Amino acid sequence: MNVAISNTSEKPIYQQLFEQISAQILKGELENGYILPPIRQAAHELRVSVITVKKAWEELERRGLIHTVTGKGCFVAEFSPDEMQRIRNKMVMEQLVNEVSYYKSFGLSLDEMIELLKKVY
Repeated sequence: MNVAISNTSEKPIYQQLFEQISAQILKGELENGYILPPIRQAAHELRVSVITVKKAWEELERRGLIHTVTGKGCFVAEFSPDEMQRIRNKMVMEQLVNEVSYYKSFGLSLDEMIELLKKVY
């Protein structure tokens, strides 16, 4: 697990953790069954609060990316490639809905949004 926290980011730290770990899971960098570090250990290593890590782990579990086994820890959920693709697409769509609404508020057309996206990409 490789995580880089930015204290200057507009995103809350728990969200940075969630996004980076979920991306690593969905790209296959953290394999099925991978054991996440205990919350206290992760908090200590990342120099963040236990509450912050707990919130990120809870969001990962809520999204079905990890599961907790009492007394044993948190594990990356078992996914088939199709399930991984479905979860990834769902998460991307959720984010896109928010982003597209924001850009539409500026009066941008779909073609304008696509052109801007191509420039950024």
